[in-house]
Amino acid sequence: MNEKKDEIALIDAAKKDQTAFGELYKRYVERIYNYIYYRTGSEKDAEDLTGKVFFKAMSHIKGYKHMGLPFSAWLYRIAHNLVANYHRDHSRKQEISLDNVPGQVLPQYGLEPESRVMRDQEVDQLLTTIRELAPNRQELIILKFIDQLSNAEIGQIMRKSEGAIKSLYHRTLLELREKMNSDNIKGG
Repeated sequence: MNEKKDEIALIDAAKKDQTAFGELYKRYVERIYNYIYYRTGSEKDAEDLTGKVFFKAMSHIKGYKHMGLPFSAWLYRIAHNLVANYHRDHSRKQEISLDNVPGQVLPQYGLEPESRVMRDQEVDQLLTTIRELAPNRQELIILKFIDQLSNAEIGQIMRKSEGAIKSLYHRTLLELREKMNSDNIKGG
């Protein structure tokens, strides 16, 4: 609970002081960037949209009201809306090249070259399969596995109950497994 009180105090300070907002920025910029990157597949667009998220947040922080939700839920909501606008404006889905995925996301330490190739192929197949999911399911996968958020936190961001998130998560994993198994049968 102490952490929540600290966050509320920081938000209140940020309403009057840009330095305090800078602390909020430092606290959340990496998570918001990762979320946007995995939704757009572009480092450049993720950087631009992340900047817009925090500019919008800074512009509207005075109107922010504590409603029992973490501040990050508000930032993810802004990011979600900007990403939706981005996809609508571009009306195309970009592919994430494995060459551009940051190293910490796909660690390959100690793998033999053959193992690395096999792992890269498996990751490529998984990313391709994830991109075929509905946007809300892609968002769920990103929030769960990239940002490592709890079902309760994801529910706050996606404006769904924790039970609805659990159900969506279960259905999403079943769909992923079915698609992966189907692709393995087709691929040989």
